[in-house]
Amino acid sequence: MTQITGEWILAIPSDPEKKKMNEETILGLIKKGESETVEFKSAFDQATIETLAAFANTNGGYVLIGVADSGKIIGVRLGNETIPQWLNQIKANTFPALIPDVATATIDHKDIVIFIIEEFPIKPVSCRGKYLKRIGNANHQLSIHEISNLHLRSYQASWDFYPDTRHRLEDISLEKVGKFIEISNRVRPYPISDDSLTVLKKFELVKDAAITNGCYLLFAAEDILSSTIEIGRFAGDTTIQDSLTIRSDLFGEVDAALSFIRKHLNRSYIITGDKQREERWDYPLEALREIVVNMIVHRDYMSSSDSMIRIFDDRLEFFNPGRLMAGLSIEQLMRGNYVSAIRNKQIATVFKEAGIIEKYGSGIKRVLESVRLHGLKDPSFEEIQDGFRVTIFKTTQKTTQKTTQKTTQKTTQKTSTKDRILDILRENPNLTRSEMSQLLGKSQDTIKDHLAKLKSEKRVERIGSDRDGYWRVK
Repeated sequence: MTQITGEWILAIPSDPEKKKMNEETILGLIKKGESETVEFKSAFDQATIETLAAFANTNGGYVLIGVADSGKIIGVRLGNETIPQWLNQIKANTFPALIPDVATATIDHKDIVIFIIEEFPIKPVSCRGKYLKRIGNANHQLSIHEISNLHLRSYQASWDFYPDTRHRLEDISLEKVGKFIEISNRVRPYPISDDSLTVLKKFELVKDAAITNGCYLLFAAEDILSSTIEIGRFAGDTTIQDSLTIRSDLFGEVDAALSFIRKHLNRSYIITGDKQREERWDYPLEALREIVVNMIVHRDYMSSSDSMIRIFDDRLEFFNPGRLMAGLSIEQLMRGNYVSAIRNKQIATVFKEAGIIEKYGSGIKRVLESVRLHGLKDPSFEEIQDGFRVTIFKTTQKTTQKTTQKTTQKTTQKTSTKDRILDILRENPNLTRSEMSQLLGKSQDTIKDHLAKLKSEKRVERIGSDRDGYWRVK
């Protein structure tokens, strides 16, 4: 016969289901064994408090005192002041102070104590200066980045919202802010009419005359070491044929990365007999763009590691510092069964205003759809070291011709400079000749000549002045 005694002590809002500590519930927990939310202790000790702190930093859980590691109920001796003394020790050794729910139970004439702790709303919780989390059936120490991220999420903030203590407003290009306003006004129902500095303040990119971390990454006037992207074209696994180091503002990184990738891809033309030929790249460009944008938005900019893009004959690899956000698994990512969690909320908001992000949390779904429609197998998603890697694979398909109403032919050629100019202008119509020169690795005179030819062919049109206008690709 089981007796449930003791008084519930409520420290934080609790799940009512966790309070139903009848014999069936307790024996069910013991039968399942130790896990991410269950721990057995033969006696109360310092390790008990560490486990409670680890549970508080993760998903909550139960600590059963008087149960051996094997699951055998051995019981504990309880006096009138035993549980209050244990609770005082837990409270004194944790910060913020934890006071778990607690109940006692008697099973087969043996007393056990059950501590129930919810995931704590303000994290991380420390135990005598040690920060732990629960992984599987063991406690693991949190890294500095994990401690920082837990703290930021507790206050519904993100790193990019915090003031940049190393840079000032003078380090920001207001001209780049003006370009952002122009781009944003093309997709907004109501255009922005404020000046650049006012816009920065309204988006909380400037607070009390101090710029935020996000503001610097988005609109820095000079190169940014902390946002470096290394890109390489490999022949085999080790030989580098071509490489590029990108250290521009985040808007420029999107264009530069995609331009380099396109430079090293093949493009096929499907001729069906219609006037307009169909274009097909090795990989769906919309998927590559989505992956690059996700890299930039979700990167852990507190990490000392660089983002990396590696182009091989049979695959593309994208590595980014920063693992998946807590509570999100790769399986959930693939199924689309999750609520979007943004690591850099300010950067994501600005990208969304500019129309670069269409909708939060739908990027992976669009990548999968594009890749499947392209006839490629699903990409690989994996957490590796302290980062996240996406690999997209290229399949070799034989060219076939079918005699039907239309004859289909397939030809492949490297992208011409004019076509590459058109591609980058579709992505960013505000690019100057100087910027196109840097992105394409061509002289400004070469870019000028190609633009003149494209205009004469009526493939591009300059709207507005050379200083304040933009390019429209026809």
